[in-house]
Amino acid sequence: MSTTVTAAPAKPYSRYDCCRTYLVQMPLIGLSTAFFGSLSLTASLWDRSGRQQHAIARIWARTLLRISRSSAQVVGGEHLLRGAPAVYTANHLSYMDTPVIFSYLPFQFRILARHDLWKIPFMGWHLRRSGQIPVDSTSLRSQVGSLNRGVAALKSGMPLVVFPEGGRTSDGHLKSFMSGPAWMAIRAQVPVVPVALVGTYELLPMHVYHLRPRPLLLVVGEPISTTGLTTRDVDALTTQTHDAISAMYYRYSELTEDAAQAAGPIG
Repeated sequence: MSTTVTAAPAKPYSRYDCCRTYLVQMPLIGLSTAFFGSLSLTASLWDRSGRQQHAIARIWARTLLRISRSSAQVVGGEHLLRGAPAVYTANHLSYMDTPVIFSYLPFQFRILARHDLWKIPFMGWHLRRSGQIPVDSTSLRSQVGSLNRGVAALKSGMPLVVFPEGGRTSDGHLKSFMSGPAWMAIRAQVPVVPVALVGTYELLPMHVYHLRPRPLLLVVGEPISTTGLTTRDVDALTTQTHDAISAMYYRYSELTEDAAQAAGPIG
């Protein structure tokens, strides 16, 4: 989907921004991740359902948002399919996307994510013990195996969250989507729910480690039914999902930018 909207130019970081991030916020984020990761590991010794680990992950996520000093809200929450499996597909802007998703999706789910994350201490241990699904793109066989595990989770009644771009954007704009989420949804015959994350790129862009507090949004679009679709419809469903997320993202990006400018600097 083409658009003429361009990302707002980034403002230069002040010395205060840098000092606050490096001396206070990043150490607190690291300590919180280690603390809640250890709690999750402990809970995994007796919690086979993943419910307690998911609750711990939600507290961790909200703690990180408080540390980042950024407020968030959900738009279109009525489209969330509580109690039913679906593939929630979201754009990927920042490391802060995951805390927003864990904070504001009000049900247990599993994440499909790059297998590299499983190598990170504490976070990777939580991902492994809580039943999240790593996607190994080093070979076609590994990719198919990951997608089949996702289909099995959906058929068991567990919702999935997927970032179909395969990685964070480097410029704040959506990249092309991979077809895996659409394929899983069609194979399991569950809806695709488009989700637009807004504001996390400006909060913490790729390859930048200075936090800039701002309003964040998790925008949920209308579910896209896969009833009667076959794997021949994967490309069309992928395009439809990309267009839905793109439309929501660019529409609400302007609103959050206006809100951030109106609020002025925080701290």
